[in-house]
Amino acid sequence: MKRVFLVILVLFMVGCTHNSKLRLFQSDKKVANKSTYQVKTSTYNRAIIDYRILKNDRLSIVIYQHPDLIPQYLQQRGVLVDSSGSVSLPLVGRVHLAGLTQTQATKKLEKSYARYLKKPALNVEVLNKRVYVLGEVNKPGPITLDKEQMNILEAISFAGGLSDDALRDDVIVISNNSYGQMQLRHLDLTNFSKLVASNMILKPNDIVYIQPSSAKEFDIATKGTPMPFDILNRITAPFVSIKTITQ
Repeated sequence: MKRVFLVILVLFMVGCTHNSKLRLFQSDKKVANKSTYQVKTSTYNRAIIDYRILKNDRLSIVIYQHPDLIPQYLQQRGVLVDSSGSVSLPLVGRVHLAGLTQTQATKKLEKSYARYLKKPALNVEVLNKRVYVLGEVNKPGPITLDKEQMNILEAISFAGGLSDDALRDDVIVISNNSYGQMQLRHLDLTNFSKLVASNMILKPNDIVYIQPSSAKEFDIATKGTPMPFDILNRITAPFVSIKTITQ
């Protein structure tokens, strides 16, 4: 009977507890309407296009007329933006690039090199742009962005797809806004009418978290504990045996 009571207690706790020990990024605040997390399309798209270079980024810097100015090993690894936000380059020395978009950085470097080269043409690209997919996917981890934007379905696809235990109607995306503040938004991938294109777009350094389903939480919570049918079988087995013997 104690085991029956234990299973009932576990079921009650799993079903009624608001916060779970398995799920990340939980909040005590109730979300009345998940649409409150939606970001306006124009604002969010602009944030993606205007990715700003950060300290410790690695940049591909190509000087078209003089490709040999940047050593080959730096082209492969990328030029490091140091802790002060600057890069060190041949001829022009240290140039501060942190906080600039790729287009702004290109124009600034072209202006710097114009003092030494005739009409220099450059290309600047951030090499380490990534999004991170965590939780109930088959291959969690970082995903390299080889273009300016990626939507959440592409990211999940690169992560090997959702696992069988994934919670599909409450996917969490964490982003940083232009002020360095974290923004949290929830997506219901099971309801097409609720999907908003702007909310599905990911920008560099976004985190996508696929939560575990309640079934997985229950399975982990009851691991090692006999299931109800097994317990009932153990309890009734002696009585069945006695009845068989008496007959």
